[in-house]
Amino acid sequence: MLAALLRRLRGADAVVGRLAAIYVAEQAGAPMRAHDAAEALPGSGLRGDRYAAGTGFWRATDGCQVTLIHGEDLARAERRSGLALQQGQHRRNLVVTGLAGTDLGHRRLRIGDALFVWHRVRPPCGYLDKIAGSGMAKALGKRSGICLKVIEGGWIRVGDAVGVVAGEGHGSPGRP
Repeated sequence: MLAALLRRLRGADAVVGRLAAIYVAEQAGAPMRAHDAAEALPGSGLRGDRYAAGTGFWRATDGCQVTLIHGEDLARAERRSGLALQQGQHRRNLVVTGLAGTDLGHRRLRIGDALFVWHRVRPPCGYLDKIAGSGMAKALGKRSGICLKVIEGGWIRVGDAVGVVAGEGHGSPGRP
């Protein structure tokens, strides 16, 4: 009951998903490491991650603060390709479940103490194949995740509820 009240006060429409995994890589090409918790930094990304540190491969041209992928899409890609995708090989920061089929475009997400906003689709690329192995980009296909911006910092933890927040987001704290 208290959790439901807190969600309403924070502006979440409903809890429709869960944070299943958190991955961080210290720099471009470094292995993704699983974490039980991470600190989301406003305007930056996840503390200790290549995107927040400005050392990601795409930082100069197409960088993201945080990347997210649906666990259901990973399971589908794994079935289709036979590739292992459950240990961070997908190179996305956050894996969420229970949101598959939910249009997250231009929406805000409350995960733990942090608030994120959709930034854009994150298509797979040849660099993903170079780092994670041949066929990875094709396996993920069009459902390879999205980029998020951190608009309110805070701690996120595996198992946290993921709420889609009412209204559209615009990507900056001054424009809710």
